[in-house]
Amino acid sequence: MSWVDPDGRRRERTIGVELAHGCVPCTLREDLLPLLRRLHRRSSVRRIVLTLDPILEPERIAWAIDEVVVESMPGFLDGPASRDVRIEATIACVAEQDWLESATGDNTLAEAGFDHVDDDRTLAQVAVGQVAFADALVVAGCDRAMRDAWESARLTAVLKRLAPNAPIMIELPQRPVTTILLERLLAAVAPMSRRGRVDAPHDPLLRGEPPLDADCGVSWVEFHSERPMHPGRLHDAIDALLDGVVTARGRLWIATQPAEALWLESAGGALQVARGGAWLAAMDESEVDREPAERRAMAALRWDERYGDRHTSLVALVHRADASEIQDALRDACLNEVEFAAGQEFWATLDDPFGGFHTDPCDDLDLTDTATVDAVSITDNTDQREA
Repeated sequence: MSWVDPDGRRRERTIGVELAHGCVPCTLREDLLPLLRRLHRRSSVRRIVLTLDPILEPERIAWAIDEVVVESMPGFLDGPASRDVRIEATIACVAEQDWLESATGDNTLAEAGFDHVDDDRTLAQVAVGQVAFADALVVAGCDRAMRDAWESARLTAVLKRLAPNAPIMIELPQRPVTTILLERLLAAVAPMSRRGRVDAPHDPLLRGEPPLDADCGVSWVEFHSERPMHPGRLHDAIDALLDGVVTARGRLWIATQPAEALWLESAGGALQVARGGAWLAAMDESEVDREPAERRAMAALRWDERYGDRHTSLVALVHRADASEIQDALRDACLNEVEFAAGQEFWATLDDPFGGFHTDPCDDLDLTDTATVDAVSITDNTDQREA
């Protein structure tokens, strides 16, 4: 936590928040969120800085600040911490020498040396998630003697496409980041940056207008289809989204599941498929009216008289994969002419490895609704003086 006294002197204080009962949700609800609301009341506090554990994705914290109701605080109305504080920016730190390798691999956090972790998340999921959610990036540059110019350029190409609005600062061994430089970095954060906003499955897939051209073999691949996906063939096509791909994400119209989109997201060699919310065509009028105007407008542009807004849209950020092979694999996974013409009664008879009643889920699929996070450390670079 940092603040400026009335006499203009900068003050800082370190506050450590330990896990409550070894549980991140409990720590957020019982410790961090109430603390943020209390700090807001201090007139001397200008900015609160949370330094997160390296394996904690900031999206989880941002969601909790906006959505988790803090109750029974004397002198405070019940409500989320966002009643009192707002997220000005999220800064992610990237190691130039090994981030891309970590972000495209399949090592679990435990395999990467985080022994206290008991979930199945991979290093790639954390690395990609942190950068994609960031409003600004600090790249810890390696020694010039160890730097490969092409690899550095390829990393920059990935970062500019994964976080297109984020200003990037390079920290070199001979030029460490200072408070003044960080202030300049924060000042460069664009007005349209995320600033803690959590995307929904039906939001645009390419936020911030990232470059669409190729650079150092890095590019976005887009796939769209107005036909549903054959669940079995889609399952077989998933490998095309894992090899040589930094990340993939998108909405799936599965032939066997007409009411709800599925949300697919990958990072390196890890992939998740989860429920993505109902299609507008499957909602009643009052439910549609409660959806964001942007979503309703986009749905109107592609509306089909029979199938409504149902569609498949995927994007993949590739660095070694062949874009045409990804396109072909996904196109082959769609229903063909005969299958599409057979209609919903036939589609319902298809085997569905993505269904909620699948009794033998594949090892490479996670059919959960939310990721599990189980470690957090929240500190400031500060001393022990009271405000």
